[in-house]
Amino acid sequence: MRAIIQRVSQASVTVDNEVTGSIGHGLLILLGIEDADTDDDISKLSSKIVNLRIFNDNAGVMNLSIKDVDGEILLVSQFTLFADTKKGNRPSYIRASKPSVAIPMYEKMIAALRKESGKQVQTGIFGADMKVALVNDGPVTIFIDTRSV
Repeated sequence: MRAIIQRVSQASVTVDNEVTGSIGHGLLILLGIEDADTDDDISKLSSKIVNLRIFNDNAGVMNLSIKDVDGEILLVSQFTLFADTKKGNRPSYIRASKPSVAIPMYEKMIAALRKESGKQVQTGIFGADMKVALVNDGPVTIFIDTRSV
């Protein structure tokens, strides 16, 4: 499982000109799922995300988590995080899970983030052509692969 975590002052997802998820100060998470991912990956990643100390404290030091700052979460599925660019110029997405595997894992991640953070989690629409808008705060962008955690 792979995630791009961006600290944002605002972010939203639009599908067919309708906003499906929108947050203010918080985290935009782009999530890629592969067939080898398990419930353990979900547990590790959701815990890591909500406890990441990437928000500034009063001294301007990144020392606070999303829970500490009462921030919001927007989760967006993104199969392209498993792009393989080793051969040629057209990426292969063979490692990305098909919807039959990825959708239940995505839904479990939503539930895990809700439980870990104690907050509602905004989302995009799995598999849709989404337009993601964000204002990256910092900028702060973190990449996590559960195979490396």
